[in-house]
Amino acid sequence: MHALQRVLAALLLLMSVNVAHAAGSLVITDAWIPEAPPGAGMMAGYLDMKNSSDQPIAVLSAKSARFGDVSLHQSIVEDGMARMRPLKDVVIEPGKTFTFAPGGNHLMLMDPVSAVASGELIIVEFELSGGQQLQASFEVRSADKAGGDGHEHHH
Repeated sequence: MHALQRVLAALLLLMSVNVAHAAGSLVITDAWIPEAPPGAGMMAGYLDMKNSSDQPIAVLSAKSARFGDVSLHQSIVEDGMARMRPLKDVVIEPGKTFTFAPGGNHLMLMDPVSAVASGELIIVEFELSGGQQLQASFEVRSADKAGGDGHEHHH
C-alpha cells in the first residue's frame, strides 16, 4: 500500500508542477481597479498579461470572491455608439502582451459583496487553457491615483 501512495503522491506532484509552470508563463502586471462611488453595482479591472512561454495561452474566464460575477469585456464603437461586448477567450501569443485598459478591454466586476475601498487589494482568479488557474492581486486606486479615470462605460 505504501508503494501505491508514493506513486499517487509523485503523480500529484508532477501534475502540480506542470500547472504551476504553465500558469507561471503568464505574467500579470499593473493590475488595478478604479475606486467607485459607494453602492456602485459594477466596477472595472485593468491589467497587462504577458505570455513569456513559447506556446499560446488562452484566458477563459475570471472570478473573485469579492464580486458576484466577473467577466472579460471589450469596448467598441459601433454605428457611432460606444458599446461593450463580452470577450470569449483571450488568446495571448508567445512573447505578446494583452492589455486591459480604460476605453478598451477590461474586466467587468459586477455585484460587489461588500464595499470596495481605495488602497485595498482584491484577488481575481483567472482560468487558463488546460484547466490551470492564476491569481492576481488588484489594487483599488482612488480617482487621483487612477488618473481620474473611473469606470465610465455604458451598457
